[in-house]
Amino acid sequence: MSEYVEHAPTGTSVGRVEKRFFTAADADHPLIVESGRSLGPVTLAYETYGTLDGQAANAVLVLHALTGDSHAAGYYDKADAKPGWWDLMIGPGKPIDTDRYFVICSNVIGGCMGSTGPASVDPATGRPYGLTFPVITVADMVRAQKRLVNNLGINRLLCVIGGSMGGMQVLEWSVRYPDMVRSAVPLATTTKHSALAIAFNEVARQAIMADPAWNGGDYYDQECQPVHGLAVARMIGHITYLSDEAMRQKFDRRLQDRCEISFAFEEADFQVESYLRYQGQKFVDRFDANSFLYVTKAADYFNLEASHGCGSAVAAFAKAKCRFLVASFSSDWLYPTYQSRAMVQAMKKNGLDVSFVELEAKWGHDAFLLPNSRLSGMIARFLDRAAVDVAKEAFGAL
Repeated sequence: MSEYVEHAPTGTSVGRVEKRFFTAADADHPLIVESGRSLGPVTLAYETYGTLDGQAANAVLVLHALTGDSHAAGYYDKADAKPGWWDLMIGPGKPIDTDRYFVICSNVIGGCMGSTGPASVDPATGRPYGLTFPVITVADMVRAQKRLVNNLGINRLLCVIGGSMGGMQVLEWSVRYPDMVRSAVPLATTTKHSALAIAFNEVARQAIMADPAWNGGDYYDQECQPVHGLAVARMIGHITYLSDEAMRQKFDRRLQDRCEISFAFEEADFQVESYLRYQGQKFVDRFDANSFLYVTKAADYFNLEASHGCGSAVAAFAKAKCRFLVASFSSDWLYPTYQSRAMVQAMKKNGLDVSFVELEAKWGHDAFLLPNSRLSGMIARFLDRAAVDVAKEAFGAL
């Protein structure tokens, strides 16, 4: 996920929010992950916005992208001007209207923003897990989220919504727990990574592992951290979030604070070089190198048709029961539109209620994080329709 964080053009902020923590598994009742290993205790960091109604029927689960976190909206302190990563979508009067919906967002397991991951302390050793942490999958993330949702007293979600790796979690939710999901909005995502996407992630991982300070993943007690490798990994990833047009408009070949090229390597000649270096350095202040390895591997391992349909997307979506809104973006070359069209076709072959749109956007994969009035309107109407259906069901049950 990119560093874009925008204030919404309409609606108001949810205001000050608080990060909470839930024990999703303990030593006596561990989470058995897909690799076959057990993990416990497992903590999930999460935030909620809005109020759960009396029937627990208005819950919307928001799922974050690769390097996101539970802080999707609002702010922690008035002195902190940076809002949550999807503040433009979540809040009173916004597309995901917290005057109507109870919104939940949790940090995935394997992450480093409060949920259990490789930087967490292994109770068996008293030291950070490092690479002894089990390799996790998108399915493992979703299974932990289900425990949180159930603990909040919610048996059925009005909607699950997310982009990129968050969209993968949306798809996993829809087929793994079909009776819990009324509607789903996967944005800028795919049912499985292409070779190109896997290749970029592998180069990023190798950048981290080539940093001498990485020390085989055991660096938490060291003075030197693998910041250089992590910064390069972020730079590689960030390129995939943009588009040729976006980079041309934003930077082109303009020089950075100079009139002529330097004929040197230490300083950035071009604005795009300076931008990438800045993004890489900013990233190392908030993210863990090992977590980057784990979440990128989870995204690479994701293969919905293999996990749920014996290689067939049609068979995989045969398990789903919900209504879908699928959106892709014209300039997204990481998860191009043909991948969204393929999943939509598989959904329709199962007779599912599916709406699909390819949105014109010049900013590449990052577009789902940026203001888009058409997308905002579609999400607002889609959620409204889901809420109307719930009301009709409740009225019919009287």
